[in-house]
Amino acid sequence: MIVGLVASPGSAADLARQVVDQLPDMLARGSPDAAWTVRVSVDRLVEHPSGLSELIDAARHRMLQEGWQLTVCLTDLPLQRSRRPVVAHASASHSVAVLSVPALGPVAVTSRALETIVRLVTALLAGNDEDTARQLGGPVEADHGGIGLVAGVVTGNLRLLLGMLRANRPWRMTIGLSRALVAAITAGVFALVTSDIWRLAVEYSRVRLALLSVGAVLAVVVTIIVGASLWERVPPGAARGSPAAQQVILFNLVTVLTVMVGVLALYVALLVLALGGVLLLVPETGLNNALGRPAGTDDFLAIAWLASSVATIGGALGAGLESDESVREAAYSYQPDEIIDEHRA
Repeated sequence: MIVGLVASPGSAADLARQVVDQLPDMLARGSPDAAWTVRVSVDRLVEHPSGLSELIDAARHRMLQEGWQLTVCLTDLPLQRSRRPVVAHASASHSVAVLSVPALGPVAVTSRALETIVRLVTALLAGNDEDTARQLGGPVEADHGGIGLVAGVVTGNLRLLLGMLRANRPWRMTIGLSRALVAAITAGVFALVTSDIWRLAVEYSRVRLALLSVGAVLAVVVTIIVGASLWERVPPGAARGSPAAQQVILFNLVTVLTVMVGVLALYVALLVLALGGVLLLVPETGLNNALGRPAGTDDFLAIAWLASSVATIGGALGAGLESDESVREAAYSYQPDEIIDEHRA
């Protein structure tokens, strides 16, 4: 039995690399009479927003081209039915199964994926809807000539949202934005050696410093989203509440959360650097003269706090100089289509 494992570029492809070594042996334990071959390729198959039907048709077309017997598609698309996330779907009539990687959630993804893929393959081999439902072992609904495993509205959507956020790896976003990072560090150093910033930091209340922090973070978030045109629009002709419209809403929500987490990670890093920079770049004698009194620990902390906000605003200016492609690659961790190794058991 030749099983084609088709994964979307990015987190789904990384997951395919993690499970491909174990998958043939696990399939062989369930069906020891068959010699199992798993061929893995990275292919987006369809562009978002796309529904389950388009994905199944594209996966079946790929399966017929390659000469596989069964195909399991690992997609990074959020699939929903009646506002309930679809975790997996098995269409025995098409010999195609689909696993939505984001719907697996943010933790224990590899083990969940392995278990679900084995169930999907077994369900495809069963060949009818009742057996498919039994093999999937969860809440199921018929759709597109097969059976879909769906999750609860609240917990399922929360897991889906966290899974999509994890796939984007937002904590690594600012590393890919070199111009924003350089601008932020430059602005931070300038703030630390400027006596006017020292005096402002000491005079500002904690509430005002906090509001400046929030404003600086929001400035970078808006600059990145608007500047790189990350905000998506519902395709023309798509009805309100349609799968395409729901996907666009999810993509936009995850985009905002991804950029927000990435910028917050940048702010925390800048704050840590500013705390160290205060000790190296701000002379105590000079600060005493600027304030007209002996400086205390709270004064140094306030300077570091304000300097990190100034540095973050500088990062917003640097982010505006980044190309749209660079921002998208940093925010979404794009990877090219490719072919991975073949594994047998």
